[in-house]
This record gives sequence, structure tokens and C-alpha cells, in this order.
Amino acid sequence: MADLLVLEEQYARVRRERVFRDRRDLLMESDAWLISRFRLPRHVIIELCNNLDARLKRETRRSNALPVPVQVLATLGFLATGTFQREIGDRAGVSQPTISRTMPAVLAAIKSLSRKYIRFPYNDAQQSAPSMNDYAFINRKNYHSINVQVICDAKLPLLNVVAGGTHTILLLFKTAVLARGDKGYPLTEYLITPLANPATEQERRFNSAHTRTRVTVERCFGLLKGRWLCLGPAGGTLLYTPEKVCDIILACSVLHNIALVNGVPVQPDEPMPMEPWPVQPPLGAIRRRQELIHRF
Repeated sequence: MADLLVLEEQYARVRRERVFRDRRDLLMESDAWLISRFRLPRHVIIELCNNLDARLKRETRRSNALPVPVQVLATLGFLATGTFQREIGDRAGVSQPTISRTMPAVLAAIKSLSRKYIRFPYNDAQQSAPSMNDYAFINRKNYHSINVQVICDAKLPLLNVVAGGTHTILLLFKTAVLARGDKGYPLTEYLITPLANPATEQERRFNSAHTRTRVTVERCFGLLKGRWLCLGPAGGTLLYTPEKVCDIILACSVLHNIALVNGVPVQPDEPMPMEPWPVQPPLGAIRRRQELIHRF
């Protein structure tokens, strides 16, 4: 009987003991190494951790709570590469289930900084989340995707970000800013798009000027996807719910602006061309565009 009690005590002690994996102090690595794996240098990561500390620090009865820098670095590693959570966990010294539990909180904390880092000159950027309707996420090429509308300025910071499942034109009307125009949108009196088939020299000059302006937002998309590979084809498909994918996109948008403010370098991807809008625009919009063309 005494032996049985000893065994029970030993079993209970084993159950109480937790095995912790060694964690490298990744913040001791060089800025070049950190940028190559997490897209941000040490001082920016530390500042980000300080900004998120209050939201990510958890009260615990144990002495081995997951430190905020480990939570942030694990999430940044995923956003930067789009690789499997298990591989990210191996780098950070934590298990895959821990990564899975931690990442939503970190994404939400980063997204909470959007009002600070993503601001239109006139109004705060508005964001929309997707509904649960499956058909709302089927794009015009007949596969599921998340549509993202961004507005940026000439220096490529994001001024407005909307991510959701509706078609691009519906996303446009969900924002407080109706300012951007390209072939992905219809011609309206307040939103000027290029001509599909310019016939005169003036029209060609107008299209050329419009293209030079539009290329800025294409560069912005390329920079965003080039820095945070989880958003591009290199990172593979994001196998998460639409709501979580939108959180990932918005978190990457905040980090994009943080990286720009701090001058963090990156090699952007090549921009993807957009197809012309197929709907006939209203006559008032055509006249408005012609007035602009006459100035060239």
C-alpha cells in the first residue's frame, strides 16, 4: 500500500512538471539577420513589443509565461514567410499548438495600432470585415479570395485599407474615401480612370500620366507582398477563416507602414497588371474625363 502511495505521488509530480524548450534570444542577432527572417530590425521589433506589451502580457500562476518578444517574433516569422506554424515554432522554441493559440492575439494587437499607423489625411481609415457568406468570397475568376482595396500616397505608406469578400467596386463604396481611380474601378465623375483605347495624342498623354500615377499603388502592393510573403504566391495559400485572413492582411498593412517609417529595406515583387472594367460608364463621367484630357 505504501509503495502504491509513493507511485501516486511520483505520477502526480510528473504531471505537474512541464518540459520547456530552449529559446534562443533572437533579439541578440544582427539587424541584417532579423530583417531577413522577420522583416524588421531590432529597434523596430523592440518598439513594437513595447507597444503591444499591455495587450499580450498575460497573468499566470506559473513562472514560464510565453514572453511578449517570443509571441511577436513567432507571428512576424509567419507573416514574413507564410511557412508552416511548426517550422516557425521550431525557430522560436515553442510548440505548434502554442503558435496557433498565440498568433490571433498578436494579430489583433497589431491591428489595434491601425488608427495610429494607417491614417488618411482627412478621415481615419475605415476597415470592413467579411461576412460568413461563402458566395461573397468568390471572385470574377470563379475561385475564393479576399479582395483588398488600399489607398497610398507617392511615398507608398498606406492611407486606407479595406479587406473583405465583396467585389472591388462594393469595397469602394464601403470606405469614406472615394479617391482612387484605375482600370479596376468604373469611371465616375469623382473617380477618373484611363481610356481603354486612346485615339488622340492628348488621350495618350493623359493615359501616360494616369499610368505613372497608378504605378505607385502597384509598387505599394508589390512592396507589401514582397515584405510579407504570406500575402503573395511565395507564401502559398492562407488556410484560415476569412476573418483571420483579413486580420493577417490588416496586421501586415500596419507593419508595412511601421517598416516604411523606419526605412527598413526590402526587394518588392513585380506588380501585377489589372484588367479593364467591363461596364459602360455614365455620360457625365465620360465628359469629366474629356475635360481632363483636354488639359494635356
